Amino acid sequence: MKINIAIDGFSSCGKSTLARQLAERLGYTYIDSGAMYRAITLYFIRENVNMEDVREVRNALDHIHLEFVRDEAGPHILLLNG
Repeated sequence: MKINIAIDGFSSCGKSTLARQLAERLGYTYIDSGAMYRAITLYFIRENVNMEDVREVRNALDHIHLEFVRDEAGPHILLLNG
């Protein structure tokens, strides 16, 4: 049975390096949550989502399509909204 592992810590302390190595060794999928947040922010900017409007933010979140992929360059997150 696989479990989810989250690694937290200070900026530039090696969290991503540790997480990638741990995921590879355990056969887990590495997800860069920072990249996920940046992709969502990019969508909000492109779609002019008003961050002060809770309804608008919730509606935007319902329409965001993200995909986690792994290729020869490593794991990526893709924003599939054009």
